Amino acid sequence: MTDTTPSGPDDDGARTAALRDRWREALVAARSGAPGPDPLPYADNLLARWAEPQRRYHTAAHLAAVLDHVDTLAAHADDPAAVRLAAWFHDAVYRPDRTENEERSAALAERALPEAGVPAPVTAEVARLVRLTVTHAPADGDRNGEVLCDADLAILAGGPQEYGAYAAQVREEYGFVPDAAFREGRAAVLRQLLELPRLFRTPHGVAEWEPRARQNLTTELDLLSSARASEE
Repeated sequence: MTDTTPSGPDDDGARTAALRDRWREALVAARSGAPGPDPLPYADNLLARWAEPQRRYHTAAHLAAVLDHVDTLAAHADDPAAVRLAAWFHDAVYRPDRTENEERSAALAERALPEAGVPAPVTAEVARLVRLTVTHAPADGDRNGEVLCDADLAILAGGPQEYGAYAAQVREEYGFVPDAAFREGRAAVLRQLLELPRLFRTPHGVAEWEPRARQNLTTELDLLSSARASEE
């Protein structure tokens, strides 16, 4: 899984440079060799969004992690370039106090990608995939959707330190929510996830991530229940 050790300025600079290269590669692949405008201004616009101050978990580190997981699962996808572009856009608009983030992110893709030279069918697929992250429930046979959703949820299968950092960062993003209300809402999300017949859809996700993810979710739910009981 991805290292969650805090990064310094040099690490951030290296990550930004690597992400700009990955954006260029994905965009060029999506264009299928056709000419288009310089990819880098689009990368920089997206990276500025991923660096907004309200973000604690949904940062460029999360973007890099999702792209890494897409690379792991790419052989399962029908169109890896579209999935990689969808990873870039899936949280490009993110406000924790709003509920329309995925729709606004998809709309951003629908505006930006044609201007960047991406054909209409690929743009439509990217936007569809971004909207799919509302539910993380791809239909059977939706191989692109399975890859994106598994990559986005792979953090659930992190080691104890990584998962703990993720849970703490999510809490920070919702710092405006009182503790009791956050625990109630977070517990509902965890229970909903645990009630799913499966969290992951790709063969790799099912084999490598599913058991640990369920253990992590159960542990966090138990901790939330203990915290609530201690205040009653």
